[in-house]
Amino acid sequence: MVILQSTFSQFLISQFEHTTWAEWLGVITGFICIYLAAREKVMSWPISIISVVAYAWVFFQARMYGDMSLQFYFLFTAVYGWYYWKKKDGNKEEPIASITKKQWLMVIVSIPVLTVLLGFFLKTFTDTDVPFADGFCTAMSFVAQVLLTRKILQNWIIWIIVDLCYVPLYIYKHLNLSAIFYAFLVIIALKGYLDWRRTYREQTH
Repeated sequence: MVILQSTFSQFLISQFEHTTWAEWLGVITGFICIYLAAREKVMSWPISIISVVAYAWVFFQARMYGDMSLQFYFLFTAVYGWYYWKKKDGNKEEPIASITKKQWLMVIVSIPVLTVLLGFFLKTFTDTDVPFADGFCTAMSFVAQVLLTRKILQNWIIWIIVDLCYVPLYIYKHLNLSAIFYAFLVIIALKGYLDWRRTYREQTH
């Protein structure tokens, strides 16, 4: 047992030694911005911009072009989310909303459609070895981010699913720190959902 623990510890140390500065920066700032988002803090958006830029470089090096492109979308939504969460005409924060049946239908339809389109595009025009896995995670993240910027409660449900999917994908791509980070994000996303649901119920009563 002692030998096994020592071997595992050496493995973890070895993996972290090969983690780039960009991945470290992306993970640390990403953790902070998701934590702040779960607590409805507007500062999550400017901090997320740092994480977005760092991860764009990480994904480019890992040949995960769908996720790399997603970072440019995240950059745009960070600016929009920053504005939407804190309107120009006052300091009152935007209230939490709940998804409608029409929006759920759009989510259910858009994710598989985007996955197929992105998967075939990546398979045809890039050298990625995970076109459809990358496409699926990108599509899920795209939809979840839209809901997050509009402060819709159920964005956290989609983030929980996509974070769970990212863990094995990152392990496969040898982005081990990011895999651990996304495992923690599952917990944060679950807490975010529970906290937002409580706030939403307080708003509607």
